[in-house]
Amino acid sequence: MASTTSDPNDSLQTAVPVDDRANGCFVCGEANPFGLRVRFRLDGDVCRADFTPDERHQGYSGVMHGGLLFSLLDDVMANWLWLQGHACFTARADVRYREPVALHEPLLLEGRLLRSRGGRLFDLQGQVLDAADGRCLVEAEGRFMRLPPKPEQPASEPQA
Repeated sequence: MASTTSDPNDSLQTAVPVDDRANGCFVCGEANPFGLRVRFRLDGDVCRADFTPDERHQGYSGVMHGGLLFSLLDDVMANWLWLQGHACFTARADVRYREPVALHEPLLLEGRLLRSRGGRLFDLQGQVLDAADGRCLVEAEGRFMRLPPKPEQPASEPQA
């Protein structure tokens, strides 16, 4: 059963649905013991999250792994849709690494809708920003495709 969650201390944050289908996600899933457990929120028309990488997220010495950076970007874009009730998957994405991302430095993740293509395809932008000065360290653009509606379970099967 879906419920909602919001931070009462953040008046700009929108209450968002909590859905068990995403609990195993590597980036945002609460139930994934190996995951990053990033908490995404909607602030107006921007999806945001905070993340501080440490040695577990390292590629080269002292630098965050690029694949993990893209995972964060993919999720901040996907969560822009998910938190508004659209279950989608990544159809394509392009990423640009502007600067190495140092460990132990707080990051701000941001995702924005660029355009909707008939309600089935969505183009989004994601950014990894230095939380201290707002400098863009990594950015991506992605196209996301809406998942088909989940078929109803036959009445003879138990409901989860």
